[in-house]
Amino acid sequence: MEIFQESTDIIERQKAPIQDHLKTEVPKAFADLERGVYAALETYSNVHRGSGHFSMVSTHLYEQSRDIVLEYLKMKKSQNTVIFSSSRCIGIIKAQLPKNSYQILSSSEFGLSLGICALAVSRKALSKIAPLHTGGGTARLIAKDWVVWSKSPDKFEAGTPAIINIIAFAKALRMIQSSGKDIFRNSDHEKLTVAEILYHDELEKFSGHELLEELRKTLIGRGIQVPTLQGSCPFINLDNSASTPTFTPVWNAFRETLRQSGQVKQEIIPEVKSICSEFLNAPQTEYEVIFTSNTTEATNLAAESYHREYSKETEPVVLNSLLEHSSNDLPWRMVPNASVIRLSVNHEGFLDLNEMETVLREYNLEEKSGKKRIRLVAVSGVSNVLGVCNNLEEISRIAHQYGAPLLVDAAQLVAHRQVDMEKCGIDFLAFSAHKVYAPYGCGVLVARKNLLHFSKEEHSLIRSSGEENAGGIAALGKALLLLQRIGWNAISEEERKLTKRALLGLATIPGLNVYGIKDPESPEFSSKIGVIPFALTKKMSTQTGKELALYGGIGVRTGCHCAHIIVKHILQVGPGLERFQRVIVTLFPKLSLPGVARISLGIENTEDEIYSFIRVLAKVAGQAQTSNDINSVTDATEKPKLKKAEVQRQMDDFVQAKAVQVYG
Repeated sequence: MEIFQESTDIIERQKAPIQDHLKTEVPKAFADLERGVYAALETYSNVHRGSGHFSMVSTHLYEQSRDIVLEYLKMKKSQNTVIFSSSRCIGIIKAQLPKNSYQILSSSEFGLSLGICALAVSRKALSKIAPLHTGGGTARLIAKDWVVWSKSPDKFEAGTPAIINIIAFAKALRMIQSSGKDIFRNSDHEKLTVAEILYHDELEKFSGHELLEELRKTLIGRGIQVPTLQGSCPFINLDNSASTPTFTPVWNAFRETLRQSGQVKQEIIPEVKSICSEFLNAPQTEYEVIFTSNTTEATNLAAESYHREYSKETEPVVLNSLLEHSSNDLPWRMVPNASVIRLSVNHEGFLDLNEMETVLREYNLEEKSGKKRIRLVAVSGVSNVLGVCNNLEEISRIAHQYGAPLLVDAAQLVAHRQVDMEKCGIDFLAFSAHKVYAPYGCGVLVARKNLLHFSKEEHSLIRSSGEENAGGIAALGKALLLLQRIGWNAISEEERKLTKRALLGLATIPGLNVYGIKDPESPEFSSKIGVIPFALTKKMSTQTGKELALYGGIGVRTGCHCAHIIVKHILQVGPGLERFQRVIVTLFPKLSLPGVARISLGIENTEDEIYSFIRVLAKVAGQAQTSNDINSVTDATEKPKLKKAEVQRQMDDFVQAKAVQVYG
């Protein structure tokens, strides 16, 4: 016994310095990780799909994260690739792969609540399987009845990935390689309560317009200088519909949560569910809140459930519209034995509700289409291309009158308009945190109870997979609380003012077409958010986007916006040209196709940024532009101070410098 006790004492003495070392190293590790992630947030944008300096940086950091995972696992880049997704999705993909063709890493195995799962897999093995989830990014070109899929790994990363969390994971792997797997465990960081993380911040004494003004001052990345043809200038983000930047209080909620114990993280999850329920007026007695990785995964879950609920006596039909983002189109196409009907829209982008009622009556009441029945109406709350808000209360009334539940893709809605699920009778609603100023990889599916058809085991797996991202869930809760404190009157008033200013400025530029609602005095203007698609008659949209970045450091979105059907509709692309595009994109996958440029405004934008955008766009269009405001006068003949090649080199240097700052 004495020998045993002596051995135990020796072991404890040996462990003591290790534990003391961890007490010192763990806080330092989190601090180093946070510095890298904060640097990534300073230039955060959506990846692959935007234009401008910030999109270039985020795309580079995101793709570099794949290389870091392969480097960590000692797998060859030439033969393998990496897919990032939720643990549930990766598990389903893994089941289709040969056993020796992949390796898996997850953030949870290193003590980080990021919700990241990385599948490093042989390209050859991956080429033999179909995409699990479909939606934004999984398709290269879409028509009403065919799809050209993207190449791997994009084909398997449906929707906007958890870009910041993935960058954080890659940064952590770099640190773990040099310091060991336990550097993020056993933190002695001060324990915070859920209330301290979510409800308290340095701005809590403010509300309304005053809070909005103070919050703007905390925007991470505001004032970052970028190279342009006229020299350095502050970057202007006008691509909020793709993804929103974040504010310091939201970032603090994210980073503080990562440092907390498992108990605190578990307490945060039901509290944020409660916040979501109150924010959406979706009482928890009637609705359940499920966390996912993004809107696309949420919609795919609803589609997966939909497949299981219909009877063999009828043929299920989903009714949606020409407006839909591919994430509310492709998942329904993939449902076995189901079909999709699309409602038309008018020239401003509004659904024809008379047509909707006629179609529902003919299918579900008069049974004019045999065994086909419309079992679901799935529409966007707001179009991500035209910015029009659908009348959800009336759509719900018509859908329910004919026995069809309503699903709303609210990705573009939640940050801009008040949502009342109970009042509108919405049965399913999906949205993403990265569209509401919390770009940390969290999505939400809110479903009326008993409408999701999963077994108890499947439901548990779905729930636990989404809840691995405690940091992202906390950030979402914080962002929603801030929006509530600002108030919808203040948000709507500010965004309407900016949208009006942008439309009036665009109207002064010859050779420019604006699509959808273009007159701020129109009675329909109140049903529009700050999303404005436009095109210069003499330039491809991709070129317009590049030149806005080169001339003025402005980031916009160009192309088809993952909403190919409505973009081709407003551009009047006929069936013949559509088939020709299919051939072209198959033969030359990197070729840019016709599309539209789009600005999309958020609460961080200012009137000065709108003036700058109009000035620069006039210059891009080759036109002198004036208005009553002296600040908006520009001279189209003004010569650039630098050559394009020099600015492009500076932009590349800007990207590389940020990569070093983030990853070391």
